[in-house]
Amino acid sequence: MENTITRKATVRKERITRDDRLGFRLDEQTKGLIERAAQLERRKISDYCLTAIAEAARRTIAEHETLHLSERDRTAFFDALIHPPEPSERLARALADHSRRVGA
Repeated sequence: MENTITRKATVRKERITRDDRLGFRLDEQTKGLIERAAQLERRKISDYCLTAIAEAARRTIAEHETLHLSERDRTAFFDALIHPPEPSERLARALADHSRRVGA
């Protein structure tokens, strides 16, 4: 019983407030389409739209932040991780210079 009360209090504290607004105009056909879809899912239009827009935003971000490699590129990448090349003389000098300056 005590856990239930504690959980309910925690849930109340974590509620998200929706203070920001996003407004736009749309044609009747699009509005009807959205209304029908919301009705089919038995949801309010605003909740339906919010969910649909958030999902589309997540997909767009994932598409732009995901790196797609060909099989050849993937093989070269993992081969470089497993068998890294020896550092070049220039890189070794840069690391030594960095260590002198930073004192690491």
